[in-house]
Amino acid sequence: MAANLAKRIDELRRLIRKADRAYYVDNAPIMADSEYDRLLRELRDLEEAHPECADPDSPTQRVAGEPIKGFRTVAHAVPMQSIDNTYSIEDLRAWHQRVLKGLGIEESAESDLFAKPQAVQYVCDPKIDGVAISLRYEKGRLVAAVTRGDGEKGDDVTAQVRAIRAVPLELSAPGEASIPDILEVRGEIFMPNAEFERINREKEAAGEAPFANARNSTAGTLKNLDPRVTAARRLNFVAHGRGEVRGLEGVETYSDFLRRIKTLGIPVSTHTKVCDSIEAVENAIETFRGQRSTLGYGVDGMVVRVNRFDQQRELGSTSRAPRWCIAFKYPAEQGETVLEHVEWQVGKAGTLTPRATMKPIFIAGTTVRHATLHNIEEIRRKDIRVGDTVIVEKAGEIIPQVVAFVPGKRPKNAKPIEAPKKCPACGGTVEQEGPKVFCVNPECPEQFREKLKWFVGRDQMDIEGLGEKLVDQLIDAGLVHHFADVFLLPGKRAELLALERMGEKSVDNLIEGLEAAKGRGLARVLAGLGIRHIGVSAAKTIAKHFPDAEALLDASVEQIMELPDFGEVTAPVLHDYLHSKQGRDTFVRLRKAGVDLSSPLYRKREAASGSPFAGKTIVLTGTLEHFTRPELTEKLESLGAKVSGSVSKKTDLVIAGESAGSKLDKARELGIEVWDESRLTKALG
Repeated sequence: MAANLAKRIDELRRLIRKADRAYYVDNAPIMADSEYDRLLRELRDLEEAHPECADPDSPTQRVAGEPIKGFRTVAHAVPMQSIDNTYSIEDLRAWHQRVLKGLGIEESAESDLFAKPQAVQYVCDPKIDGVAISLRYEKGRLVAAVTRGDGEKGDDVTAQVRAIRAVPLELSAPGEASIPDILEVRGEIFMPNAEFERINREKEAAGEAPFANARNSTAGTLKNLDPRVTAARRLNFVAHGRGEVRGLEGVETYSDFLRRIKTLGIPVSTHTKVCDSIEAVENAIETFRGQRSTLGYGVDGMVVRVNRFDQQRELGSTSRAPRWCIAFKYPAEQGETVLEHVEWQVGKAGTLTPRATMKPIFIAGTTVRHATLHNIEEIRRKDIRVGDTVIVEKAGEIIPQVVAFVPGKRPKNAKPIEAPKKCPACGGTVEQEGPKVFCVNPECPEQFREKLKWFVGRDQMDIEGLGEKLVDQLIDAGLVHHFADVFLLPGKRAELLALERMGEKSVDNLIEGLEAAKGRGLARVLAGLGIRHIGVSAAKTIAKHFPDAEALLDASVEQIMELPDFGEVTAPVLHDYLHSKQGRDTFVRLRKAGVDLSSPLYRKREAASGSPFAGKTIVLTGTLEHFTRPELTEKLESLGAKVSGSVSKKTDLVIAGESAGSKLDKARELGIEVWDESRLTKALG
C-alpha cells in the first residue's frame, strides 16, 4: 500500500510538472485547467495525509504557509546592467557601425564576412514590459530570485517567485544532457493583459482603486509580503539573459543558450529571431511591429544583441550598459482626449509640477486619466489650454504626457493655464527659477511628505519596515511632523498598533529598523534631507572631509567650495541651508532623537591615509570570486580610494576578475597597472 501511494504521488508530481512545461515552455497545453486543478488537489491531499512523502520542490509547495516578514537585499554575482535605447533605424545603424568598429571589422568588407566565423550575427527578441528578475539555480534547484534593484544588488523575492507556475522549481534535463552546477537566468516577470483586466474588474467591484498598468501591478505583486497574492495573480516569466553560469558546456552563443535552457524547462520567447545582417534586423523589427498588439501582454520594443559570447566580451560595457546590446523602442502610441483641468503637485524640493486630468482614454493597453505637462514654460510653448482636445502619448510606453493640442477642435471658452501665485498645499510664496516653479516655504506640509518618503529610502536612511504607504499613514495620523519624529516612534507603540495593517510583528520590525538607522552616519543623513544639489555622491564627499555635523555647521562657504566637485552653485546652497533656522533646528532635533551625526567615512579616510589605495582612482571589471562589486567598492572607498566606472588617463589601478572585457583592454593600451584578485587579496591583508 505504501509503495502504491509513493508511486501515485510521484506520478502526480510528474504529470503536473509536465503540464507546466507544456503550457509555459512548449506553448502546447496538454490538459484543461480543471484537470490540472483536480490533479493538484489530489496531490495536496495525499501529501497532507502522508507527510513522510514531503518534498520542498513539489508543485504543492510553491506557496509558503505564512507571509514573509520583509525583503533582504542581495548582491548580484554578475551585475544586471541597463540596456541603451534607440528610437530610429538611423541610430540602430549607427550602433551597428560601432559594433563593427569595436570588433575590428572593416565596413567595406562587412558583406564578405557574414558567412565567415568572425562575422557579426544578431539576435532579436521582444522587449517585454515587466519586472526584471534573476533566477539562481544550484544543482538544478531554484535557490534565489532577486529583483534588478540598482543593478549591483536587489531584493530577494524568492518566496513570491516560487508561487509563479511559469518558473520551474527544479530543472529537468532530457536524455544525456546534464544539469549545470550554477545557472543564473535573467528574464522578465510580467502580467498578461487578460489577467490585468480581471484583477481591475475585481478591484472596481470591491470599491478599490484599479491598478494604473500591468507593469506596476506586477511590481506591486512581487513586493507583496504574502506569496499567496502572487499565486492568485497568475504572473508569467520569460528568460532573456544570463548571470553566473558554471557547468553549461559547449554554449558559445546567446541563441544556443536559449535553446539549452529551454530543454531544461525554462520558458523563452517564441518570437526570437537570429539575423545575419543589420538589414535582417531591420526587417525583424518591422515585421514584429504589427505582431506585438496580438501577443496578449505588453511589449514596447525589440532587443537586438550580438549573438556570440566571445564577441560580447570583446565589445565589453560602459559603466551602465553593454555595448553589444541595444533596445529598439517603437514610437509611443497616441490618442486624442479633452483636457478637463490642471492641478499643481508639490515635490520634495518644493517643485510645483502641473498634472493634467483628462477624459479617460485607452492607450498602449491601459486607461489613462492623468498625464504630465512638465512645467509652465512647456505649457506656454505648446499653448495648451483647459478645454482643449489634446494629443496624449505614453513616453516609453509608461509615462503619459500631453504632446500638443488639436487646433481645429479648440472651443471658444478654452482657458489659458497659469502658474499658481501661491502654493496649493500651504498657501506659501511661489517663485519661478528657469522653467520650474517652486514653493519656498520650508514648512510646506506636502514638501515634507515627499521629503520624508525620500529620507527613509534605501539610499538614504534605509529604514526597514517604513515604506511610502506607512509614511502617509504616520503623517495623516499626526504622529510625524519632522524628520526627528520618526526616531521617536518607538515610544508610541499603542498609536502604531492602531494603524491599518500594523500588527505586533510589523511594529517590532519597524522599531528594529529605526534603531539600526540611527547609526547610519552623517553621509546618509545629508543625502536624505532633500537639500538642493546634495545627493548621495555629494553627501559622501562632504562626510569624507568633515568629522561630524558640528564641524560642517562651522564651515565657511569658502571651505565648502574647496570640496571636490563643489562650486559656486552647490556650496552657497548648502551653506545657506546649514545656517538657516530650519537647517540648524533639524540637526539639533535629530541629535536629541538619538541619531548619530558623526562621520564614519571621515574616520576611515583618516585611518586609510597610509593604505596602498589612499588617493587612487580604481576601476573594477570582470567577475571576482571572493567579492561582490558593491562590497569591494565600499571596502576600497573606506581605504581612501575613489572607485570609478570607466577607465581613463586619470585611472591609477584596474582590478580585473574573470571575463574582464574592454576596460581591461583599455587599461593595457594606456599602460595602467592591472591587478588580479590574488594580488588584491594580499594587499587587503
